[in-house]
Amino acid sequence: MKFKSIRIFILASLPLFGACDSYLDLNPISDATSSNAYNTASDAEAVLTGVYDSFQSEYYIWDNVIFSDIISDNYYAGGDNPEVFSVADLDIQPVNGRLFSNWSQLYSAIAKANVTLQKVPEINDPKIEVGNRRAQILGEAAFLRAYHYFQLVNLWGGVPLILEPVASTNPEVTQVPRSSVNDVYAQIISDLEFALDEKLPDSYGSDASVNKARATRGAAHALLAKVYAQKPDRDYAKVLEYTDAVINSPAGYRLLADYRNLFDGNTYNNAESIMEVQFIGGPEANFGPQLLLPPSVSGDTWRKFMTPSKNLINAFDQAGDVIRKESSILFESAPWADEFWSLQVNGVIPFAYKWKEANGWASTNRQYIFRLGDIILLKAEALNALGRTAEALEALNSIRTRVNLPELSSTNSEELGLLIENERRLELAQEAQRWNDLKRSGRAVEVMNNLVEIDLRTNQPKNFNMTQDKLLLPIPQQEINRNPLLTQNPGYN
Repeated sequence: MKFKSIRIFILASLPLFGACDSYLDLNPISDATSSNAYNTASDAEAVLTGVYDSFQSEYYIWDNVIFSDIISDNYYAGGDNPEVFSVADLDIQPVNGRLFSNWSQLYSAIAKANVTLQKVPEINDPKIEVGNRRAQILGEAAFLRAYHYFQLVNLWGGVPLILEPVASTNPEVTQVPRSSVNDVYAQIISDLEFALDEKLPDSYGSDASVNKARATRGAAHALLAKVYAQKPDRDYAKVLEYTDAVINSPAGYRLLADYRNLFDGNTYNNAESIMEVQFIGGPEANFGPQLLLPPSVSGDTWRKFMTPSKNLINAFDQAGDVIRKESSILFESAPWADEFWSLQVNGVIPFAYKWKEANGWASTNRQYIFRLGDIILLKAEALNALGRTAEALEALNSIRTRVNLPELSSTNSEELGLLIENERRLELAQEAQRWNDLKRSGRAVEVMNNLVEIDLRTNQPKNFNMTQDKLLLPIPQQEINRNPLLTQNPGYN
């Protein structure tokens, strides 16, 4: 099974606010010509559809997991794609095709947001003012642009800031140098503050499939919390402010009583979900589960592209974390050899299992963009950093008690920080969070260089040769070739 040949393009499935029609009935505005595309309220909804459509690109379906979970100590690479193995080996070169693919998809998403932000203010149609809809559309587009830039800055550091549609092929227009990391974060914050300025609502009504699909105040607050935690000059007071805004939101987010329901495939758009992509099957489906699930679920026998690591399994076992382990991982006999688990064909190995249904490349299973469990643990991290240990423990233990784990206690901030980091690992495995967590704590180099993973083919430990330079990906070589104003990240040729 050659993953590199898989190319599935699917349309977004976001219900249309304020009408009985759905976004499924609208074509992305890019299908229209620029001369007649932006005249009506329906055109505005259609151009916004194109922005949301980007959440069903390959990056958001599972490449974000490659560059967070496979790159870290959580999962091994599998399948037959050498570019994915190079990520797991921390040996990523600028010519790795996944870099250019992801870079292009994220900038394509930003380009769609830029068009929305430029064209929607010019539409002269009274219908767009109903329910403050024009302002909401602009807020949603600004949020989405911020979200995509947040991905870029964490993957590559400073990147070109493109904030207007590019209508020229002139190199003076298309060739843009990198902005600083601080400038990119400043733009992300500016976009989110714009989105919150009386534009985004707490909810769009009573339909959860709308409220969990679209940018809301809760989603913007969640992203701001992550931004202030991740930026180089982090501000944990701000993290606390925005995590509290999510937790106390009028939208009424709450932890599900049973963690397993988050990933049973039947309980999406739930009370814990802040935002998620609305995969509904058919042409609006998730192909990712077919890449990961075992033969008994996927119905095929080729080697899967991601395998839980022994280190991750040990972390679950050492914590006595049965509920989250069984929700995240399924052990099964595999009709192939695995260099870390079993050199014998048909040996028992673990499979990534937060997605439960493959359905022949057309799964309805989802990644959460934001959920409350993540935000509560981020609040615990902020409280600990601010010296409020008892409150940090309370937040941490609220996550532990729902999976029947004993409450933890600590009066040492450093120790508590490691406990929170480990809890995030167990809570959020396969949810594209681990690498940012390790980078934020300053422990990525230490963790990867101390990781003992034995390659059964050689009976030798794998050497990851992790360095500070590898905290960022190399700028794609195709982009360097196209834009001579771009400089490469340190450590890459």
